[in-house]
Amino acid sequence: MFVPRRSLPPLNAVRALEAAARLGSFKEAAAELSVTHGAISQQIRLLEEWLGPPALFRRSVRRVVLTPAGAALLAEFGPALDRISAAVLQHRARRDDASVAVLRVNALATFSLRWLLPRMSRFRAEHPDIEVRLSTSNDPLDALPETFDVVIRGGPDSFHGYSSRFLLAERRLPVCSPSLLAHAPLSDVVDLSKHTQLHVTSMPRLWRDWLTEAGHSALEPAASLTFDHFYLTIQAALDGLGVAMGPTALIADDLAAGRLMTPFPKVSLPARSYFAYFPDARRNDPHCAVFCDWLEAQGRATD
Repeated sequence: MFVPRRSLPPLNAVRALEAAARLGSFKEAAAELSVTHGAISQQIRLLEEWLGPPALFRRSVRRVVLTPAGAALLAEFGPALDRISAAVLQHRARRDDASVAVLRVNALATFSLRWLLPRMSRFRAEHPDIEVRLSTSNDPLDALPETFDVVIRGGPDSFHGYSSRFLLAERRLPVCSPSLLAHAPLSDVVDLSKHTQLHVTSMPRLWRDWLTEAGHSALEPAASLTFDHFYLTIQAALDGLGVAMGPTALIADDLAAGRLMTPFPKVSLPARSYFAYFPDARRNDPHCAVFCDWLEAQGRATD
């Protein structure tokens, strides 16, 4: 069965980027990774060629500084390397433990990044006997190239041979950083004409639908930026680049921490809820039930 390959950069180059950015020096990164200064420079150059412009570093005589594009990559690469390191430690700890159950989970990419992964440490602490192997995909459940124990998608939907459980509901509404509001307040919907709208390519009408719901269908923004993933629009909002249409479930932690704000909380658009789907053959599986129970409890805590 054909499984599409992930589009991954050279991992040695990713390690070089993370070390150089953290230490602010190719020389110090080389010492930490036990390679030569030239090897670090070569890995960074390889990564920049693999990615294409813009550049990742601004270089000076003694130090290197990340560009905004490099900082955006580091924000994703750093936690990913931490998770790989944690996974290795867990593997070594359980190599002689045959009692650990493996649960193969596939979830939407943005949902995984923004909601599931920040909570997985709690599940590991509460259920050390269950190893969750998480992969991400935005493909419909019936288009996945292999079978998983749990698949998290929008719903409610029906799939032959699968049962489902509701996890959490979601709505969409404008969100932005507190610093953006401090610079240009949003006391009324018409004030959005002074701001940049952040769009996602998969939902080109989202802003227009919300403005219609708010009674300002003809309003035009000062500027627009479009991204190909929801998590990029959310990150852009966190960085103060503009106002995004935030999915409430995926920004719950940022709202609670004050990193994002909702200037117009009374006007929102409905969205599909999140459901856990699992093969009927796993309906009575205790480990699957434990994980789904935990997901549902976390969903209730998010509301």
